[in-house]
Amino acid sequence: MNGRIEQIAPELEKIIATSEPIQELAEGFGGPQGPAEGPLWWKEGRYLLFSDIHNNRRMKYVPGQGASVFLEATNRANGLTRDLQGRLIACEHDSRRVTRQELDGSLTVIANSFQGRRLNRPNDVVVKSDGCIYFTDPWTSPLAPEQWDLTFAGVYRVTPDLGTMSLLIADFVLPNGTLAKQTDRVFADLQGSEPGVPDGMKVDVEGNVYCGGAGGIWVMDRQGKKLGRIVHGAPATTNIAFGGDDWKTLYFTSRSHLGSVNVKIPGLPVPAGKK
Repeated sequence: MNGRIEQIAPELEKIIATSEPIQELAEGFGGPQGPAEGPLWWKEGRYLLFSDIHNNRRMKYVPGQGASVFLEATNRANGLTRDLQGRLIACEHDSRRVTRQELDGSLTVIANSFQGRRLNRPNDVVVKSDGCIYFTDPWTSPLAPEQWDLTFAGVYRVTPDLGTMSLLIADFVLPNGTLAKQTDRVFADLQGSEPGVPDGMKVDVEGNVYCGGAGGIWVMDRQGKKLGRIVHGAPATTNIAFGGDDWKTLYFTSRSHLGSVNVKIPGLPVPAGKK
């Protein structure tokens, strides 16, 4: 899998070197029901967690040591993040819910329904610096064995005390990211002739945006100007996460593998800093 860093604008040089090698770290994940997904750097343990959805496993990657099974039977969890207290939050496909793992190992259900109707299939999740939890809930009816309760794809916000759940937007075709503010402006069009659609989104400390798209991972400035692409060679980017002791390693998952590339500007740490 030969990769390259493709420069579109000169500003890319401050973010990533065009000579930077793209590493292939682990492979053999995924399947027809779901790919490798949800990478999350666990800073205290200096390892990366990620989801092997189809195989119903949570994987652990230790730099220099490789990948191993961290947890079996995850309800085919997808997106992972941590809240301000450092607790693991997961979007579970089979159970159609978002959960939080408490420090004692028990699970708390953050969301499993909206206005009395079961969620579709929670996909990805982020926690804002105010502690609010945002998650996406795409509606993909052909994949479900039973009748869906909700008839739309939603993006939701849950307050830190889990007391209020708000539907922020319900007219996306297939949401999978975060919502800054409700607007009709297109931030960036990442279509192209190569495989890959916008999926997985992360921001560095200077506001540059990384997002999967056609042909690899696109790097944009805070206005959405395209600066370059990390062309890793896999058919599609499913998600990305910053990690490493200095948050300057960009980890990415594809349908079947885990890779990484080093960048010059640290990513926003997870858990987010409190405001």
